Amino acid sequence: MMTRELPDCHGCALRQRREFLRDAALLTLGGLAAMGIGPARVLALPVRVGRGVRSRDDQVSYPVPGADGATIDKDNQVIVVRFEQKAYAFALSCPHQNTALRWHPADGQFQCPKHHSRYRPDGVFISGRATRSMDRFALRRDGSTLVVDLDKLYRQDRDPTDWEAAVVAL
Repeated sequence: MMTRELPDCHGCALRQRREFLRDAALLTLGGLAAMGIGPARVLALPVRVGRGVRSRDDQVSYPVPGADGATIDKDNQVIVVRFEQKAYAFALSCPHQNTALRWHPADGQFQCPKHHSRYRPDGVFISGRATRSMDRFALRRDGSTLVVDLDKLYRQDRDPTDWEAAVVAL
């Protein structure tokens, strides 16, 4: 059997790329640790695409999530989130200019792709051009489902009491 010797890779592009990726990963983890976000928390919020069941014109039902995560329902423009034993229902659009929000698992945050406003999993505004937290829908638990009332959307700045109450303890 013939064996082939591999050339010394010191200084080659492959080695430089591996070193770059290692350093980038270490810097990212260091930054997250500085913000108090551990790797377990970042990876604990998976995002799924789903669709709610309309029970009436103004209400949509979703199964109560079994674990932390987010379900994005594009048809109804709703994000349902379970985070730290609480459930929330948010408008899919950023409160700044109505661009669809996205989940960024590397940061453990929702982010607006247009102007980079960032939000915690509970919808609280972190930074960017937006001037308030994500808009929350009223919701309630009905057995094994969460019922979201699409006619009751609360803004943190205009409806602070209702916005704070738009959460279900699990």
